[in-house]
Amino acid sequence: MTPRAIESFFATLKAANPTPVSELEYSSVFELLVAVLLSAQATDVSVNKATRRLFPIANTPQSILALGQNRLEGYIKTIGLFRSKAKHLIQTCQMLIEQHGGEVPRSREALETLPGVGRKTANVVLNVAFGEATMAVDTHLFRVANRTGLAVGKTPYEVEMGLLQRVPKAYLTDAHHWLILHGRYICQARKPLCWQCGVSACCDFQDKTPRP
Repeated sequence: MTPRAIESFFATLKAANPTPVSELEYSSVFELLVAVLLSAQATDVSVNKATRRLFPIANTPQSILALGQNRLEGYIKTIGLFRSKAKHLIQTCQMLIEQHGGEVPRSREALETLPGVGRKTANVVLNVAFGEATMAVDTHLFRVANRTGLAVGKTPYEVEMGLLQRVPKAYLTDAHHWLILHGRYICQARKPLCWQCGVSACCDFQDKTPRP
């Protein structure tokens, strides 16, 4: 994609959705961290169903530790990999209390030391909670960036770096939301809905799918 096409691409997405937000439900930075940790290889819908049960009972590091791993598993057992996620969440809560006064840290380095928190999760927290211009490259964003020609890369890190270089500064803070939502609902994996796509004219994808 040319710089002119990229500008048009994001201007169009912004016009359609001026203030994009995460589809995960949360009411605090800690709840966001928990939701994102639980969302690995799971849908936002499934995570929201679990956290609607969990958060009214436990939504702080202290209260989740008080639950214990076995009871925590009961609240999140409908999510894939729930046992390992429960273990990581308990360990994360312990570290937050012991090393960060029970607060979610604002640095990438500190976030990535938390069990179950990788670069993608850290990027979501930094962007959504703290307003930093980061790119959380999930499967949707990876696909959209490569398919459209926006930022071609063989790894999530390559795509992340490419996006940070190519997305105009005016759109950086919200770009990851627009791209994830676009991949989730329009630029889908098996059959992109090109005939419904408002940015198809900007896209380098050659095999655009026709209206059925």
